[in-house]
Amino acid sequence: MKIRSNIVNKEFGKYSGRVMFPSSHDITDAPEVKEACFIVIQKLLEAGNDLLITTRPRLSITKDIIKTFRAFESQLQFRFTITSRDNLLLSFWEPGAPTFEERFGSLKYAYEAGFKTSVSIEPFLDYDPRGLIEMVSHLITESVWLGPMNYIPRKGISTQNERYYEEIRKRSATHRLRAIFKGIREVPKIRFKDSMGEGVLPLDCAR
Repeated sequence: MKIRSNIVNKEFGKYSGRVMFPSSHDITDAPEVKEACFIVIQKLLEAGNDLLITTRPRLSITKDIIKTFRAFESQLQFRFTITSRDNLLLSFWEPGAPTFEERFGSLKYAYEAGFKTSVSIEPFLDYDPRGLIEMVSHLITESVWLGPMNYIPRKGISTQNERYYEEIRKRSATHRLRAIFKGIREVPKIRFKDSMGEGVLPLDCAR
């Protein structure tokens, strides 16, 4: 990750609405990255902003955020990206990212520490995401977001990796999305990304 000193040194004001600290800025254990991210978080919170930290979480970092910013608990919400329970799938689609166990541990730790929690299962990588939704639902205070993979390339794929792409296409097929939607649309706190809305699902389901 490249540290943008102009952002780190910036003075932040109070913004309307909630501010997102996105997963593209994932906080890692690298000291310079962690320090830069924490400086920005501190400034945003001190300016009175409500902050949504979206991350593929590392447990050590989650613990440090909670310890460092405990005084701003009411302004903070975590959105943990947990796209599968299968570490083989995670390692293929998100190389170098934390395991399922570490992500789930972060969610559990933040919830038990009294912080607001949500989960993003986008893109869902399991054939049926309902098992994952059931696992995380009791640790959620806000919402669970679900969506399929938006773009699945067909060219330039090695023979060795082709099976992963074929499987994700099956998971994202329209009939699968309809079945998943119908099976969980009444689950409390579930939210669907636009990619599972009109154009993919029948209008009576997409309301």
